[in-house]
Amino acid sequence: MNKIRVNLIISLLEGQPMLKGVIIMSLILLTGFSVNFAYSQEIGLATFQETAQVIIDKSISQNVTASITLQSTSIQEIKIPSELEQRIRENGKISAITITNQNQCVLGVNNESCILINVKRDPADNNFLEIKNSTLKVSEQFIDEINGILDTNASLHSTFIHTSDEASVALETSGVISGRGTVSAVYTMPMQSTDSMYEKISAILLPKTIRESGGFFEVAREMSKDENARVTFSIIPTESRSLMQLRLSVDYPQKASELTKVSPLEFLQTNEIKRSDYFTTGNYPLNSIIQVVVLSPEETKISNIKGNIIPTQIIGDEKIPIDISKEGWVFDPQEGQRIQGKYIFGESNSVNKNDLEFSLGGEQIQITTPEESEFDESVIVVIIITIAAIGAAIFYLKGYKK
Repeated sequence: MNKIRVNLIISLLEGQPMLKGVIIMSLILLTGFSVNFAYSQEIGLATFQETAQVIIDKSISQNVTASITLQSTSIQEIKIPSELEQRIRENGKISAITITNQNQCVLGVNNESCILINVKRDPADNNFLEIKNSTLKVSEQFIDEINGILDTNASLHSTFIHTSDEASVALETSGVISGRGTVSAVYTMPMQSTDSMYEKISAILLPKTIRESGGFFEVAREMSKDENARVTFSIIPTESRSLMQLRLSVDYPQKASELTKVSPLEFLQTNEIKRSDYFTTGNYPLNSIIQVVVLSPEETKISNIKGNIIPTQIIGDEKIPIDISKEGWVFDPQEGQRIQGKYIFGESNSVNKNDLEFSLGGEQIQITTPEESEFDESVIVVIIITIAAIGAAIFYLKGYKK
């Protein structure tokens, strides 16, 4: 019976990315999901998640971008009024609402902070005036309330029709925020410094218990003082609830080209990163993830890894940790023009700078993968939760292309 279930899950995941996405999103939206495992402990997947990400772009921009993202599908963990969340979701035309101090949030906006209310374009609109009127008809239902909740005074600047995902790249979000078929009602206000804006928004949105629990939030608070730091908060409605995401990012221009030794915490401006104490009430090993992405114009590989490598097994074309109670890296792929590594904490609550370092090029490491074997039902649950958690961690983060 277990083997049949394994084969069924693998068949569902293999070759069906759309179905796989549905499975992942369904699991992301589960509240307080947890299950007992053969490890004689309860491993849970909480709705609140903290993610640190470092993108090293040697291909195009030559920049390094480091970010901390706090996200949740619970309005108790990222606080917006339940009535507003419901109205946004049930409106059916809004793809996202975003507030950011990213310069040039859309073309034509300079040195101003923005609130973008992104609306799905009505196919019946035949010209710009019709598109503008339809978009503003939706956005005007929400802008005053958003201004009130966030203590902002944004006023209408323009209506912007997206013909690509360029705005998503600028805001370092996924194409769900803005892409072809999306129109933004753009509201602007005086540019705010990132540290004051992050402090203000986090005080409004995050409950005291999260703000005082340290973890990745404390790292982001320190990073917000960097002159190249930017903050973005997004509400992204889905069918049954909304994803709220608070993101602090820092760009390091022209730092990628000559980089051969990767030290993620150097770009996160800390010598040690700790998990939030918010998770100490249970066992949530997958709710704190560090991700590193390396984009290279030529083939490269990882070497000289200082920390642990977690043994994995291929399930449905995914490298899945065999034992998520162990801390360490999962690299998938570990060579090529796009390398991706995810660090999970296991039963550890912190990791220091030295244990996260690795090199690019040199002697390639050999990562052993156990022989294929039968899994029992409890391990299959671990596999699915791992896919869901890592998917949740990077789903709405800055995209990258092969």
